[in-house]
Amino acid sequence: MDSREGNAAADAVPLPFRTAVDALRAARLRPEIEIDPTRAPKRLAPHAYALEAAVVEDDEDLADGRLVLLHDPAGHDAWQGTFRLVTLVRAELEPEMAADPLLPEVCWSWLTGALQGRGLSYGEPSGTVTRASSHYFGGLGTRRPASQIEIRASWTPREGMGGVPDTAAHLAAWCDLLCQVAGLPPAGPADASVVSLPQRRGPQTH
Repeated sequence: MDSREGNAAADAVPLPFRTAVDALRAARLRPEIEIDPTRAPKRLAPHAYALEAAVVEDDEDLADGRLVLLHDPAGHDAWQGTFRLVTLVRAELEPEMAADPLLPEVCWSWLTGALQGRGLSYGEPSGTVTRASSHYFGGLGTRRPASQIEIRASWTPREGMGGVPDTAAHLAAWCDLLCQVAGLPPAGPADASVVSLPQRRGPQTH
């Protein structure tokens, strides 16, 4: 592709989307977060950008996830806007936490609380919280049972000046959620109303 074709491709990307992506790339995050761009889905919206991240402490992944920014310049009825954020967050659980019947509601409140804690305006939130348990047999029988929580969610970030949402702040809120699911304490002053997952005891026996 020559330079003219490259410039034409860049011009075809709407300025609001380019601005929103640039803000994601420039965001400064907690040192425990390891984050990289990844391949974005192509069928959900005309324009998409994706990141994958992990919470790493002492060389152990405590939680991981994916955040996708979608943009449809024509607007989307289900979104009630032109931008949409879609996420997947996963972490392993201690058995006693996995057995808590209120865990799904608590995990969902972590997402909404993370957005509200950053003072963000958003709309049309939706999603699921799933917990799964694995028990091992035969050659894998030495492993202790494992449980995992998975949060799938999407929401519409409210657009600011120039029709661009504050994607850097939404990314920071998403990282707050990741750290909370990983069992890390809040980055700011401790809030007695915030409950995190207990950190895992360490790698399982294989």
